[in-house]
This record gives sequence, structure tokens and C-alpha cells, in this order.
Amino acid sequence: MQISGSSAVVVGGAGGLGEATVRRLHAAGAKVVVADLADEKGKALEQELGVRYVRTDATSEDDVQAALAEAESAGPLRISVDAHGGPASGGRLVGKDGSPLDLAGFRTTIDVYLTGVFNVLRLAAAAIARQEPLDGGRGVIVSTASIAAYEGQIGQLPYAAAKGGVVSMTLVAARDLSPLGIRVVTIAPGTFNTPAYGKAGDQLEAYWGPQIPYPKRMGLPAEYAGLVQHIVENDYLNGEVVRLDGALRFPPK
Repeated sequence: MQISGSSAVVVGGAGGLGEATVRRLHAAGAKVVVADLADEKGKALEQELGVRYVRTDATSEDDVQAALAEAESAGPLRISVDAHGGPASGGRLVGKDGSPLDLAGFRTTIDVYLTGVFNVLRLAAAAIARQEPLDGGRGVIVSTASIAAYEGQIGQLPYAAAKGGVVSMTLVAARDLSPLGIRVVTIAPGTFNTPAYGKAGDQLEAYWGPQIPYPKRMGLPAEYAGLVQHIVENDYLNGEVVRLDGALRFPPK
């Protein structure tokens, strides 16, 4: 699928993985909407690149619809990328004091990391379905899971459950949307060093780098963005979850 001339929405587009994707798609000629809650960073990208920023909570139907409408107004909407983050609870299923894991925290994590992805997926699919086909296809939706979906570590149960749900939705969504010519692919990143870590990024690099088979370093946001571009351009990638992790498999902790 051709990126140039298409409109794209990047949910979480002001974050590390999202910002790199915004820059990559913009450089390839897409008209990009940054959908995020980080006003300062979103508006800075808007000024620097000439992209559009729409304040967006991924779990809000109205917010996501507004971002998609902004993208549709700029051109045929064919690309949706969801790389949003948010609060995540954690802890052992039964704590050292014998207390069970907090239910409210679990619900919040599922809401942000699974329900939010579903919300973007369903609304983006409906918007892309309104576009005229181009060489038989209408567009592509890229979601973000995590290798924690497969090897959740001790204390990661809510996050692993949410990301596992994202993985499980991928093939079903691709099958649902195949008559419309819409592809669905999920990226499952390993450990990525993003600007959000700040100075702590050096400590994380020192911890995770030696554990990664090759290359012995954390992933770079540009590598995530490069995979997004390849997914968009490769029409035969569909219904798949792609691990991007340097062959890392999470240990128990």
C-alpha cells in the first residue's frame, strides 16, 4: 500500500514509539494526525512537522472519532497505528501479606491496554472502510502488544493479560475485515529505550542489554517505526503478530 498521499492516525503519537512512527510516516508522505494526551509534545510535533495534533484518550469513543475525522479531512484515511500507553498496575497474585491482587488496578490496566486498543481498532476500521479501495485494499491497522503477552514476568499479570488480549484480537480482526480490504497486524515489542525513561534509560540499558541475544542492546523507537512502515507497504502481512525483541525471552523476573 502506498503511504504517500494517504492519511494516517497515530494514537500515542507523542510518545517514544509513536513519535518515531509519526516522523517515519510523515517523511514517507503521509498526512499524519497525532492523537495523544501529551499536549506539549503533541503541539511541538505539530509546529515542527506540520502534522495535526488532536487531544485523544484512546478509551474515549468521542476522542478517537474526533482524531479519525481530522485525518479523514486531510485525505483518504488508510493507516491507523496504536502505540498508546498509560497507567498499569502490578504485583503478585497473592502478596506477602496474603492479600489478593487489587481488582480495581486490574480493571484499569485492562481498560487502558486492551479496551483502549479495541476502541481504536473498531473505530479506525469503520473509518477506513468508508474509503475507496486502492488496488483492491482500503488500508491497514497496526496495534501494539508486548512480548509480555507470551512471557509475562512475576508481578505483570494485569499487563500480560491485556497484551495477550491484543494478540488474540489480531487474527480475528483480520478475518472480520478481510471482505473490506483492511489488514490488521500487531507488533509485540521487547524492551525499548524511549525518551520517557529519561536518565533511568541508562540503567535499564545496562540491565537489559546483556540479556538480549543480539543485538545486545534495547530496541530503538526508529526500529519500531521502520517495522510499521514495512507492514503498511507489504500487502501480504496480515493477521500476524510480529515480535520485535532481538530474540529476547523474558525470564520470570
